[in-house]
Amino acid sequence: MKLLLLLLLFTGQALAQEWPARPVRFIVSQAPGTSPDITARYLADRLSKLWNQSVVVENRPGGQNVPGAQAAAKSAPDGYTFFYATTAAIVANPYTFKALPYDPQRDFVPVAMIAKSPMVVAVNPSVPAKTLAELVALDKAEPGRLAAANEGAKTFGGMMGQMLNQTAGVRLLQVPYNGVSPAIQDTIANRTQVILVSSAALLPFLKRGELRPLAVSAGKRVRGLEDVPTLAETYPGFEYVGWFALLAPTGTPAAIVQKANRDMDKVLTDPEVAQRLFDLGLVNEGAGTPESLNEFLRAERERWGKLVKDIGLQPE
Repeated sequence: MKLLLLLLLFTGQALAQEWPARPVRFIVSQAPGTSPDITARYLADRLSKLWNQSVVVENRPGGQNVPGAQAAAKSAPDGYTFFYATTAAIVANPYTFKALPYDPQRDFVPVAMIAKSPMVVAVNPSVPAKTLAELVALDKAEPGRLAAANEGAKTFGGMMGQMLNQTAGVRLLQVPYNGVSPAIQDTIANRTQVILVSSAALLPFLKRGELRPLAVSAGKRVRGLEDVPTLAETYPGFEYVGWFALLAPTGTPAAIVQKANRDMDKVLTDPEVAQRLFDLGLVNEGAGTPESLNEFLRAERERWGKLVKDIGLQPE
């Protein structure tokens, strides 16, 4: 038995040393030019130099991340395909779809945490509210007058918008859009007055003063937005963030998973990379370990399960 274990150990080490021997693929379930795509391509370029192999980003957008997740789940578990996963694909979709052509828990193994993207509650500068409390008071004075843009009722922002209404006792009119960009542009144009989307998407517009931030959804204040309170400071426990993580099809050799994790951590902790991700509005704390990512995903499933139950969202 000991001989067998040693043989497996050495075989795994040899496999990891040889890998990658050909191009590696990252499947991204978002369109080109989106925040996940931009970060995936940036990190892929860094890993390409580290591995001396191409890391190709393959976009499979649309369908609430389902086509991309399905393609990744059905890929050969040989260490040459990874899923650049989002919150929606892994923890939200199981609660919003009655059936999925993939199983987030069964079909993937955790590899590395990439970054977190807190949500930001922001308003058009014409809205006479400088704080979240003032926004709540404004809405309660004229219920339903303020419209809040989001990416759709069953998207991350849409569900958080409903949760905010319920938690704060407000009646912001939730207006769904087909994508982040039109939601942002309509709020800048004052066709909607409030928006709740990711910091990565909003940061350029906040910096230019085209929108005013009132609160972030992270558990602690966000670097670069230190003056913006968290929602949890007003409503304890209100902590929801989007995130990107690298997953692999179940069955991918453990030695490759560990090497990919270590190398991704090496990239993420490089000061130049860390600054770039910060400039993109992302919170980067390194790759962690596959085990810590697995625990994070477990907690996220519980958190999102509670949110869906609290807002009474029914899967379709």
